[in-house]
Amino acid sequence: MEAQTIAAMILTPFAIAFVYAGYHEWRRYKSDGRANYGLVYDEETGTTHVTGIAEGEESYDVDTFDPSDYNDPDIASSDAEPDADTDPDAETQTGTEPQRG
Repeated sequence: MEAQTIAAMILTPFAIAFVYAGYHEWRRYKSDGRANYGLVYDEETGTTHVTGIAEGEESYDVDTFDPSDYNDPDIASSDAEPDADTDPDAETQTGTEPQRG
Protein backbone atom coordinates (compact mmCIF):
# COMPACT_ATOMS: atom_id res chain seq x y z
CA MET A 1 0.00 0.00 0.00
CA GLU A 2 1.30 3.44 -0.85
CA ALA A 3 2.07 6.04 1.83
CA GLN A 4 -0.44 8.45 0.32
CA THR A 5 -3.23 5.88 0.63
CA ILE A 6 -2.37 5.17 4.25
CA ALA A 7 -2.28 8.91 5.04
CA ALA A 8 -5.67 9.37 3.36
CA MET A 9 -7.14 6.47 5.36
CA ILE A 10 -5.84 7.96 8.62
CA LEU A 11 -7.01 11.52 7.90
CA THR A 12 -10.43 10.69 6.40
CA PRO A 13 -12.28 10.07 9.72
CA PHE A 14 -10.98 13.37 11.13
CA ALA A 15 -12.02 15.25 8.00
CA ILE A 16 -15.50 13.69 8.14
CA ALA A 17 -15.87 14.62 11.82
CA PHE A 18 -14.77 18.19 11.08
CA VAL A 19 -17.28 18.55 8.24
CA TYR A 20 -20.02 16.98 10.38
CA ALA A 21 -19.38 19.41 13.27
CA GLY A 22 -19.20 22.36 10.89
CA TYR A 23 -22.52 21.42 9.28
CA HIS A 24 -24.28 21.16 12.64
CA GLU A 25 -22.79 24.43 13.85
CA TRP A 26 -23.95 26.12 10.64
CA ARG A 27 -27.48 24.73 11.15
CA ARG A 28 -27.45 25.97 14.76
CA TYR A 29 -26.27 29.40 13.61
CA LYS A 30 -29.08 29.61 11.04
CA SER A 31 -31.74 28.72 13.60
CA ASP A 32 -30.44 30.47 16.76
CA GLY A 33 -28.11 33.19 15.51
CA ARG A 34 -24.69 34.01 16.83
CA ALA A 35 -23.62 32.09 19.94
CA ASN A 36 -21.27 33.01 22.76
CA TYR A 37 -19.20 30.03 23.89
CA GLY A 38 -17.20 29.90 27.06
CA LEU A 39 -15.94 27.82 29.95
CA VAL A 40 -18.55 26.85 32.54
CA TYR A 41 -17.83 25.44 36.02
CA ASP A 42 -19.98 22.56 37.29
CA GLU A 43 -20.09 22.75 41.10
CA GLU A 44 -21.46 19.21 41.53
CA THR A 45 -18.55 17.50 39.83
CA GLY A 46 -15.88 20.17 40.28
CA THR A 47 -15.13 20.18 36.55
CA THR A 48 -15.32 22.68 33.71
CA HIS A 49 -16.54 22.32 30.15
CA VAL A 50 -17.06 24.49 27.09
CA THR A 51 -20.68 25.29 26.25
CA GLY A 52 -22.92 28.04 24.96
CA ILE A 53 -23.41 30.91 27.41
CA ALA A 54 -26.64 32.89 27.58
CA GLU A 55 -26.65 36.65 26.94
CA GLY A 56 -26.83 37.73 30.59
CA GLU A 57 -24.46 35.15 32.05
CA GLU A 58 -20.74 35.51 32.63
CA SER A 59 -18.27 32.85 31.64
CA TYR A 60 -16.03 31.07 34.11
CA ASP A 61 -12.90 33.06 35.01
CA VAL A 62 -9.86 30.81 35.47
CA ASP A 63 -7.88 33.48 37.34
CA THR A 64 -10.41 33.68 40.19
CA PHE A 65 -10.74 29.90 40.61
CA ASP A 66 -9.48 28.37 43.84
CA PRO A 67 -9.45 24.56 43.67
CA SER A 68 -9.35 24.29 47.46
CA ASP A 69 -12.91 25.73 47.63
CA TYR A 70 -14.39 22.57 46.12
CA ASN A 71 -15.73 20.21 48.77
CA ASP A 72 -15.54 16.73 47.29
CA PRO A 73 -18.07 14.50 49.08
CA ASP A 74 -15.86 11.42 48.61
CA ILE A 75 -12.87 13.09 50.23
CA ALA A 76 -14.95 14.63 53.02
CA SER A 77 -16.36 11.24 54.03
CA SER A 78 -12.96 9.51 53.96
CA ASP A 79 -11.40 12.11 56.28
CA ALA A 80 -13.25 10.63 59.24
CA GLU A 81 -11.46 8.01 61.27
CA PRO A 82 -12.74 4.48 60.61
CA ASP A 83 -14.90 3.12 63.39
CA ALA A 84 -13.87 -0.32 64.61
CA ASP A 85 -17.52 -1.30 65.19
CA THR A 86 -18.67 -0.46 61.67
CA ASP A 87 -15.48 -0.89 59.63
CA PRO A 88 -15.14 -4.49 58.40
CA ASP A 89 -11.48 -3.88 57.52
CA ALA A 90 -10.55 -2.77 61.02
CA GLU A 91 -8.14 -5.17 62.63
CA THR A 92 -9.40 -7.10 65.59
CA GLN A 93 -7.08 -8.72 68.08
CA THR A 94 -8.66 -11.97 69.10
CA GLY A 95 -6.74 -14.61 70.96
CA THR A 96 -3.77 -12.37 71.71
CA GLU A 97 -4.38 -11.94 75.39
CA PRO A 98 -3.00 -14.60 77.74
CA GLN A 99 -5.54 -16.84 79.33
CA ARG A 100 -5.77 -16.82 83.09
CA GLY A 101 -6.84 -19.89 84.78
